[in-house]
Amino acid sequence: MSSFRLDGKTALVTGASRGIGRGIALAYADAGADVALLARDAGKLAEVAGEVESRGRRALVLPADVTDIEAVQSAVGRAVHELGQVDVLVNNAGGNSFSRPLAGMRFSGWEKTIRLNLDSTVHVSQALLPHLLERKSGVIINVASVAGLRGAPMMSHYAAAKAAVISLTQSLALETAWAGIRVNALVPGWIETDLTGFLREGDDSDKALLARVAMARWGRVEEIADPAVFLASDASSFMTGQVLVVDGGLSAMP
Repeated sequence: MSSFRLDGKTALVTGASRGIGRGIALAYADAGADVALLARDAGKLAEVAGEVESRGRRALVLPADVTDIEAVQSAVGRAVHELGQVDVLVNNAGGNSFSRPLAGMRFSGWEKTIRLNLDSTVHVSQALLPHLLERKSGVIINVASVAGLRGAPMMSHYAAAKAAVISLTQSLALETAWAGIRVNALVPGWIETDLTGFLREGDDSDKALLARVAMARWGRVEEIADPAVFLASDASSFMTGQVLVVDGGLSAMP
């Protein structure tokens, strides 16, 4: 099915050193794309780069903190310069490390979560958009979360950030459609990665989360990576401004 292939394409994936970002980077390499890998941990990025290259594709390691706007601009500029072009951007970097009611939350925790999940998406998108607009083509995929679709008690900080990412996706899609740029949001449910480990620390919290999932299990990284290939490929060529939810039925539950 050639429309699902990414041969001749170059992708930039943030948060690519582990979890969903790593999974997407490797899935893109399997589909034929060269991949620029952006995250803070150069050592882990080098490991992922080796896996990309073992698939016969080129990998570029870009150690950078997505909350540092100058570091992002430098990394994106290097990706365009060294790879010649960037066709696909996956704004995957993000996460949440704590649960707390808003009444007892330190504002510094709120700000950190917004910077990591929302501001980082803006930083990377703004850095790459001039390149995409000049070429009048490209794909941006913003990884949000099912937490951004509905209330998420004890995680209002994370839910607010991801809801904003979804809104940003739709606005940017409308701003750039004239230039042939497609912008969509990929919305995972509860995926089993090291970043969600704190949610699985006790049997009670694990059972409570899965009780709301129709398929009654945690999702696997590859179950997000494959839809990311679809959104990057010509198979989704008439999709923009959309929210693709992959959550095992969580958002459909009453």
